[in-house]
Amino acid sequence: MAHDIKAHLRFLPLSAQKVRLVVDTIRGKDAVNAVDTLRFMPQRAAKPVMKLLNSAIANAEENFGVSRDDLFVATVFADEAPPRRWRRFAARGVDSKQSYAAHHTSQLFCVKGNPPDRQREGEINGS
Repeated sequence: MAHDIKAHLRFLPLSAQKVRLVVDTIRGKDAVNAVDTLRFMPQRAAKPVMKLLNSAIANAEENFGVSRDDLFVATVFADEAPPRRWRRFAARGVDSKQSYAAHHTSQLFCVKGNPPDRQREGEINGS
């Protein structure tokens, strides 16, 4: 397969640590099993990650013509985004600074039988 199937979720207002707990459970699984796993997880981060997973599966089917049964989650990670900051005014002309954490999540899908390392080695060697 010449293209990696990618999906990105940016500026989700949850901490990256909480999202990593959810993301670590689906890494390396088949796409269908990953959706089923996320459907029954009680964590708040499971719903946006499941929406990202479903979006990536739909992109793979629509743009690349790949069946959802042939996909697996090759890599998925949650990085921190810049926090949202604001000031809150208080009595006597004082303000308190507040910030709210956010993160970015990215996923990479591959077709079964074509792991990303072997595919790239084949492209480099010219075979």
